[in-house]
Amino acid sequence: MGKKVLDCIALTISIIGALNWGLVGLFNFNLVSFLFGSMSWISRIVYILVGICGLYLFTFYGRTNDSMAE
Repeated sequence: MGKKVLDCIALTISIIGALNWGLVGLFNFNLVSFLFGSMSWISRIVYILVGICGLYLFTFYGRTNDSMAE
């Protein structure tokens, strides 16, 4: 149960990061900077969390290959 919760949290944070980058690309609007200020310590924490979650989600590839082998 604990790993599933961690997976959902990481996926949610990564989706939020992806939506933010979509807004930057489409409208040149950075939601994180808008909400927390440009490179404030809170916005830096948000960016770090998104990066860590993105790295964690690489483990999905290994687990996907394991479940396909069954």
